[in-house]
Amino acid sequence: MTTPVISASHLNHYFGQGELRKQVLFDIDLDIYPGEIVIMTGPSGSGKTTLLTLMGGLRSAQEGSLKILDRELRGATKQELTKLRRNIGYIFQAHNLLTFLTAKQNVKMSLELHEEMLDRDIDKIATSMLETVGLGNRVDYYADSLSGGQKQRVAIARALISHPKIVLADEPTAALDKKSGRDVVEIMQQLAKEQGCTILLVTHDNRILDIADRIIYMEDGRLTNNTQKGY
Repeated sequence: MTTPVISASHLNHYFGQGELRKQVLFDIDLDIYPGEIVIMTGPSGSGKTTLLTLMGGLRSAQEGSLKILDRELRGATKQELTKLRRNIGYIFQAHNLLTFLTAKQNVKMSLELHEEMLDRDIDKIATSMLETVGLGNRVDYYADSLSGGQKQRVAIARALISHPKIVLADEPTAALDKKSGRDVVEIMQQLAKEQGCTILLVTHDNRILDIADRIIYMEDGRLTNNTQKGY
């Protein structure tokens, strides 16, 4: 049987200390498999982004078990989390591009974190990736001179260029109009299928739910429903 790339079991999470301690995730059980596109949806404040940051190794798990790429994140050290993050691509609602760099420089920066890439022509690789997301004519544009949809495409190129095993996306279409949002998720879907990576996407955008293999619902820190499509 295929091993899940993300596996949470009885996962709990808390913010604050002492009397101010508040539980935000309750008994999360979830397996996500290689190549799956999973959408997580639910009301604001339900814990979706907290779960995503745990799965992305941006903070360590506190209670229960959380395995990402077969590594246990409960009690993981900062060094272990840093090492794990090299296998994960991140796409956020705020594209987080560096405005003083061009589109190509923003994408190249992601490659420069990987030592094995440094002896390759990363200029050419970055340009090719931008062409793939439809920005071949915007390679040398600074981030500030790109539209919202174009900035998000640069963010996708940056997230996927190092062929991560997992891509985590937090509201990637929230700031985009219907067409740009659709274009962005279809590019993600196509590239993920080509590269065989797993996507977990948090969204309130009902217009893009059809790209998912599976939709999971979260409310008040609990997974309430788990629907599969085509399984």
